[in-house]
Amino acid sequence: MIRRWLKTLDRNTKVVSACAVVVTGMVGMAYAAVPLYDLFCSVTGYGGTTRIAQYDPGQILEREVTVRFDASVNRDFPWTFQPLQREMTVRVGETALAFYRATNTTDRPVTGVASYNVTPFKMGPYFSKLECFCFNEQTLQPGESMDMPVIFFVDPLMDEEERLDDVRTVTLSYTFFTAGEAELYETARAPLEDAEAS
Repeated sequence: MIRRWLKTLDRNTKVVSACAVVVTGMVGMAYAAVPLYDLFCSVTGYGGTTRIAQYDPGQILEREVTVRFDASVNRDFPWTFQPLQREMTVRVGETALAFYRATNTTDRPVTGVASYNVTPFKMGPYFSKLECFCFNEQTLQPGESMDMPVIFFVDPLMDEEERLDDVRTVTLSYTFFTAGEAELYETARAPLEDAEAS
């Protein structure tokens, strides 16, 4: 009787141990999912994620692309936010400067962070930013307005891709969120973008 009980206890211990390993692995993967997904998107340009460049490409082509600028804020985010120019035409490889204006409409300081992408999504790997307000959190004091720059270029390597021959217009979109909420949005947004791209 005791032997059978010990065998059952040994089997139960193995099952509990296996379940604990599985649960621990699942928690670890869930914790690592967002940073790994961000890394994947920044390397591949998946979902229209733009690249962060350290230097300009050094080559300017004759081909031109019109860049349109879009701005929005999360539903409960208390800022107004808009581009100071609706569009500009740039030569591929040319470094360009655009500005967005944000205004805190509350009576308290508010810190926000911008998520961004480009459309068409296939342009993500070829749209590079040298400097951008979206790289860091932005804090605006009550009633404060700020003009925020973005320095970018369209990578000349796009000219080597036949699938990009039809691209004449690129839209650069930003959405501001309360700091800390953007990560939740980025994770939730990806499946929606995949469905829209299909």
